[in-house]
Amino acid sequence: MAGHFKQKSKAKQDIPTASLPDIIFMLLIFFMVTTVLRETTVQVRTILPKAEALTKIDQKRLVTYLWIGPKKLPDNAIGETGVQIDDALVEDLSSVRSIMYRKLVEQPKLIVSLRVDGTSEMGILMDVQQELREAGTLRVNFSTKRDVVL
Repeated sequence: MAGHFKQKSKAKQDIPTASLPDIIFMLLIFFMVTTVLRETTVQVRTILPKAEALTKIDQKRLVTYLWIGPKKLPDNAIGETGVQIDDALVEDLSSVRSIMYRKLVEQPKLIVSLRVDGTSEMGILMDVQQELREAGTLRVNFSTKRDVVL
């Protein structure tokens, strides 16, 4: 009765790796296409105020940045206070409403992150906030630097 069982073969089973380069190439293309590498050129100076209690925004794709501060001029000089949305300076504050309304229509969960220079006039900030309210962009965040206490 001992002869009924055959010994299993010692043949080594290799994992097929012929399609591995194709898979790696497809993953590489996927990550190259989905990665966002665009940086915004800030045309206004912003020295952010310090804060103790901060909340980090997890979904960066929902955020539109709005800078308020003195315009950067040639020769490292600074000019009058300006407002910048993404890459463009806004000449007329009333156009903030139409720009932000269009962005809100494209992304209903839009968060506006205000990066305001500490020396900016409060009147301009209040005007921008009023334009944001009238555009319906009510999710507003003020960007700050963390105040490190040692």
